[in-house]
Amino acid sequence: MTTRQHQSRRWIDRLRTAAEKLRRPVAFMEVCGTHTVSAFRCGLHSMLPKNVRLISGPGCPVCVTAQGDIDQMIALAQQTDVSLCTYGDMLRVTGSDRQSLEAARSAGADVRIIYSATDTVRIASENPRRQVVFAAVGFETTTPATAVAVLEAEKRGLGNFFVYTSHKQVIPAMRALLDGGDVGIDGFLCPGHVSVIIGSDAYRQIVADYRLPCVVVGFEDVQIAEGIVALIELSAVGIAELVNLYPQAVNHSGNSRAIQLMDQVFEASDENWRGLSRLPASGRRLRAEYARFDARARFNLPVVDVPDPPGCRCGDVITGRCEPGACRLFRVACTPVHPIGPCMVSSEGTCQAHFKYGGNRLAAEVIA
Repeated sequence: MTTRQHQSRRWIDRLRTAAEKLRRPVAFMEVCGTHTVSAFRCGLHSMLPKNVRLISGPGCPVCVTAQGDIDQMIALAQQTDVSLCTYGDMLRVTGSDRQSLEAARSAGADVRIIYSATDTVRIASENPRRQVVFAAVGFETTTPATAVAVLEAEKRGLGNFFVYTSHKQVIPAMRALLDGGDVGIDGFLCPGHVSVIIGSDAYRQIVADYRLPCVVVGFEDVQIAEGIVALIELSAVGIAELVNLYPQAVNHSGNSRAIQLMDQVFEASDENWRGLSRLPASGRRLRAEYARFDARARFNLPVVDVPDPPGCRCGDVITGRCEPGACRLFRVACTPVHPIGPCMVSSEGTCQAHFKYGGNRLAAEVIA
């Protein structure tokens, strides 16, 4: 038996033993999109006892970006003097009129895929006659990089660099899910990448206020499995506790330099979320001293509330209200080749993960 097979057997034994002590069925939410994909890829769902369920949360940056923001980004890209820069996953997300940044680029728009936020500063420096807009999405993981880009643009004195900010904060989303009350959540698998930035202590108030366990884990299948076992064991004895099972990357206070950069450039703002509406203090906007880099102000863009595409249930999927199979578009009209909702577009999307891996592998395939 290989080391991995031995680990899998040990985990399944612990899982079954712990689950037998549960007094009722439980549901745990993984907040991170990478956790979602990893769980489906390794067939973890098929190994869970009937009284334990793992549900997906709003941890995919592309998926939580509101439809109105998608429309605004596409509209910006279609302006003749604008070069719009963004990360790759945003390219195929469709707007209200079924257009996308990819379609806009095919029609002649200057849409550029970047791998680092500071790439946009270089592009603005090299193209002084273009209005360069960075469509900035993501949680606390990517926000510090956007802050660095803004500071670099200021240092260079660029007048043609702008940021369309759609950055999100994970804690307000977790609170909104719990306050909503329509999704039963008995504990959280907390996101690894975000936790590296904000630290494990960021979840202590969630534990205290809602009396729910929170476990920080890494991204390997065994690490996620250990986190689920920890949540089951805590739930079985009714203990609400914060546990950090990813100490090699996550400390209690987070990355102080990254936090300082975020706080220097951004302040908390109300933000529209797909599936969660407008949440107070859940986003990030540029502080007044950096307002000249704000694309919304530069191009006079209003905050708009636009419904999801007809029939698309991405908002319900990323808030645990339903699984992808409950959407009538899933696998029929909406596929990775012809996606309708962002959950099928993003590499971290629940619908794409479910489409590719299905969650149907048996535990025997892993431990045989």
